Amino acid sequence: MENEQNTHPVEESAEMPAFDVILASGSPRRKQLLEDAGVAFSVRVSDVDESLEPDILTDPPEAAKKLAERKAGAVVQEVLAENYTGMAMILGADTMVVCEGEIFGKPRSLSDAKHMLSRLSGRTHEVVTAVSVWLVAAPEVEKLSVGFRTFADTSRVTFRDLTDEEIADYLRKGESFDKAGAYAVQGAGADLVARVEGDLSTVIGLPVERLLREFPELLQRSI
Repeated sequence: MENEQNTHPVEESAEMPAFDVILASGSPRRKQLLEDAGVAFSVRVSDVDESLEPDILTDPPEAAKKLAERKAGAVVQEVLAENYTGMAMILGADTMVVCEGEIFGKPRSLSDAKHMLSRLSGRTHEVVTAVSVWLVAAPEVEKLSVGFRTFADTSRVTFRDLTDEEIADYLRKGESFDKAGAYAVQGAGADLVARVEGDLSTVIGLPVERLLREFPELLQRSI
């Protein structure tokens, strides 16, 4: 189920002014996906606590949504603290790799990365990317409307049967350490993959096609 909330409803109109698009992520992969899609935006990253309660971790899509909301919401708070005026759309995202019900985050060590890749070898896993989109309307400092909507998109990735040497060769490339699941499908990690079912951009870290379909304003009104 999608998450949707408005602290104050934001009215749509043909005369709605252009707004600032802010990516609440330092990921170069998400940045590249937005740039390739033709979205004009700036980047602003807030350091947030990404720990979650054990009960929510049993539902990876909801867990990813919660973190995406937390990341975007933190940047919204920073922007509002600066007495921002204008229209802004803030995008937060979180990606999780899920194998047989277990969430794989970014590896903490070389041995951790090797363990993840060994587990993924010959298996089909899910990659869940959640996106939280916040719209801030502040025509004046004392007038404010904030609303947000969050969705999660899931793709399925099947790895080839990997030998120990293939895993070792990939780890030597250095791609693993800032990637959920210890691989980068847009890089040399593509050689590990037999097939992808669903949107490849979801696996990379931002389901751009769905994002633009649900929020066409990103292209029509961004500055």
